[in-house]
Amino acid sequence: MRIPRIYTAQSLVTGAQIDLDDGAARHLTSALRMTQGQTITLFNGRGGEYSAKLTQAKKGKASAEITGFLDANRESLLKLHLAIGISRGERMDWIVQKATELGINQITPLFTERCEVKLSGERLDKRVAHWQQVAISACEQSQRNSVPTINRTMAINQWIPDAESSLKLVLHHRTRQRLSEMANTDNSIGLLVGPEGGLSDNEIALAQSHQFQPLALGPRVLRTETAPLAAISIIQSVWGDMG
Repeated sequence: MRIPRIYTAQSLVTGAQIDLDDGAARHLTSALRMTQGQTITLFNGRGGEYSAKLTQAKKGKASAEITGFLDANRESLLKLHLAIGISRGERMDWIVQKATELGINQITPLFTERCEVKLSGERLDKRVAHWQQVAISACEQSQRNSVPTINRTMAINQWIPDAESSLKLVLHHRTRQRLSEMANTDNSIGLLVGPEGGLSDNEIALAQSHQFQPLALGPRVLRTETAPLAAISIIQSVWGDMG
């Protein structure tokens, strides 16, 4: 069996013993049926990963002794920030999961003109916390040791003026400009993508007025859950660590 990787927010030090979070403990003892003495890998998003041995594993409770540290870095040199209009149903979960696997560093969910999702208050906070957990689970699976940040949700006209990436791109299928025609002298890239139905002309114009460059991925119109993943893959292939 492949050694399970578990995220924890706790401080990790070789030789220490920790109690695992309830969710992780249930996964190890109920889903994986692991027992005392078996090995797991722990990481907390602060760099590297730790080998550990289960010292307790029963009835949804698990503790582990940390036995070693590996300074493993599987991060791209690119700092990628995806800002995307919120999609309905499970599309956002899919985008967060796959963007994490592809090496995204930040995701900012946006309310846009054509966004059909209406969330606020506690319901919105719970959804953002859910997306953060999706990103954590994707890191456990993909062997990333740095967890992307899911930023608070905001309106697109609030986010665009404050976007700080050195190279800023807005997906726009009506432009002819391709990634191969662009120069990149920095490792900080911001990518703006619309929800179902895309960004409005006014939103694209606002982005371009703040130094966003329009980017087309090809002659076909891609769905909102396909477009950002295709763009991230191409960016990582041209300037990052994929290819």
